[in-house]
Amino acid sequence: MTNDHPQSPPHPGGEPGGEPSARPGSLQEGEPSARSGSRPGNAPSAPARSRSEPSALTGSPFDSDTFTSATFVTVERGPHLALAAVWLLTRAGMLLLLARDDLGIGGVGREVALYQYWYGKFADGTFPPDDATWQYPPGAGLVIMSPGILPWLTYFQAFVALTLLADAVVTLALARADSARLTHGTWIWVCGLPLLLHLPLARYDVQTTALAVLALLAVGARSTAAHQLGGALAGIGAMVKVWPALALIGTPRGRTTREAWTAAVVTALALLATLALFFSDSLGFLRQQGSRGIQIESLGGTALAVARATGVWPGRVEFRYGAFEYVGPYVSSLGHLALLLTVIAFGWLLLWRLTAHRWTPATPLDAALAAVLLFTVTSRVISPQYMIWLLGLAAACLTSRSTVMRPVALLLLPAAALSSLAYPVLYDEVVAGTTTGLAVMVLRNGLLLAAALLAARRLWTSTTGGPPAT
Repeated sequence: MTNDHPQSPPHPGGEPGGEPSARPGSLQEGEPSARSGSRPGNAPSAPARSRSEPSALTGSPFDSDTFTSATFVTVERGPHLALAAVWLLTRAGMLLLLARDDLGIGGVGREVALYQYWYGKFADGTFPPDDATWQYPPGAGLVIMSPGILPWLTYFQAFVALTLLADAVVTLALARADSARLTHGTWIWVCGLPLLLHLPLARYDVQTTALAVLALLAVGARSTAAHQLGGALAGIGAMVKVWPALALIGTPRGRTTREAWTAAVVTALALLATLALFFSDSLGFLRQQGSRGIQIESLGGTALAVARATGVWPGRVEFRYGAFEYVGPYVSSLGHLALLLTVIAFGWLLLWRLTAHRWTPATPLDAALAAVLLFTVTSRVISPQYMIWLLGLAAACLTSRSTVMRPVALLLLPAAALSSLAYPVLYDEVVAGTTTGLAVMVLRNGLLLAAALLAARRLWTSTTGGPPAT
């Protein structure tokens, strides 16, 4: 998984579809009319459907019978208007916080200034050379360069505008995925993201999450084209920040897996070759990744913080590789243990995939969330923006009635709120290891660990044993 940092120093120079559902308010074939004036026992037959009206939903906005503007389902406007109003109000609040950028430790927007510095390097035809803060796959360069398509705005303004656009795309895709029922998936995203305050607007993780969510929804459709589209989006996402490749871990065996994974590999390799052709040092990020230590916000960091607070461990905190990390005895061993746990988590996912024999429309969604949670809690780094990924995947899970991840999604909401307390509100206390800072990190990471274990358990029992958990 690609490691991020919550704060940067000033830089020199600046195959199944979902369950069919009839359209609300429409009449089914053979269904008697309930209109006033109809006489019992002599109800007129249902009117014939127009050719532009879909017969059913499949649970994905990418399905062949819902993926054109002529066949979008009309639903009551009330829920959608409420959703739009909440989105506008919360995003306006996030923009206001970003404009002030003085909450807690402040400086959340400095990351965008770092992106702008990297943008200058890309303009010179190279990835940032020998830059300890550049730790991203080469596809991330496309997101960093994307504000250039809005030349009438400053880099900062263009970046935030494109982030809001990606946020809106995720919201619309989630709403379309279950537009006949409006489950809580869209609301988890719309109301959960502001729990992270203004941080999502100053990180490119919203764009990455959009790629993963759209990939999951596309893979859940019926058509080959949708499977290939989902695979391509996951492949692009993997080249931007690695973890979206896990969106395909739960694809149904057979045709869907072949189509999606083939498209993902071909797209990723094509993108890598293209970037290597036009930019030098495209794989330089690998040097920085291998040198990372234990970030203070990770589970390992919390264990070291507790040990230091009780006088058992004599280490200290240093700013290294764009983040605050612990330095001292046993840190290297703890880093190796984290890598071993990541390998074990990957092995468990492979064992699950070989053992699972019951797939529902929600299984690919549930598996993606469980996989990313496992890789998050075993990582040497848990930056606050990682919560953006988890909220997006949880929202995708809740677009399906057959998901088993509802309690997991509920655990992620307080975890997101605690992440905001950890950074930026109380970050000084987290770095100093005060009682308050330590309490926040223990609670946040405890919730993430509980969510990961619960997600793994519910995924296993719902696909390898008896009936799925509800």
